[in-house]
Amino acid sequence: MSDAQSIVIAIDGPSASGKSTNARIISAKLGYVYVDTGAMYRTLAWHALNQGTNVTDMAAVEALCREWPAKLVKRENSVWLEVDGYFPEQEIRSSEVSKVVSYVAQVPYVRKWMKERQRSCVDFGDLVMEGRDITSNIFPETPHKFYLDASADERQARRDADGIEENLAARDQRDSTRKTAPLVVADGALVINNSGESPQETSARIIALVENRKLG
Repeated sequence: MSDAQSIVIAIDGPSASGKSTNARIISAKLGYVYVDTGAMYRTLAWHALNQGTNVTDMAAVEALCREWPAKLVKRENSVWLEVDGYFPEQEIRSSEVSKVVSYVAQVPYVRKWMKERQRSCVDFGDLVMEGRDITSNIFPETPHKFYLDASADERQARRDADGIEENLAARDQRDSTRKTAPLVVADGALVINNSGESPQETSARIIALVENRKLG
């Protein structure tokens, strides 16, 4: 299946902006395949920690990415990266991985490697893909581009409620200033601030916009 044949709903935004929650709801309601690109970077970060790789050493991370035994797999209605046939679903959400994933994600070769695999996800069907450069870099051609955001205090409260120790201000700074595919509001992306809004309300807004565009 080619890009032109697949519908791609692209959702970007900073940490704890509701990307994952809303993407899951939308994919379930529309019957689309859910792709969490952040989980892909987290899987590489987890693998790097397991291998004792210095995540601040770009050359070392690149070398690891060139050789790691990772494969895209569709599990139920989601696409993930498995390492040697294993998907570390719980491990990649640890505080340790959260603290280092942005270092792994800023390596140019890693982003190139990820982009190739993420664009190939259209082979699985219509997608709801979320991350930090989906609207700007992975699928800039899709008409269904959304940038989710919320107040800094609300996002930090969401992360704290998840029991994850993460300095969101520092993460935002690294994500928005990296040289390769930084976090930005892409041309044509609709910014949705969901502060004080339930995921059900936010996802309903996005679905309505997508359906209206498809009809148009």
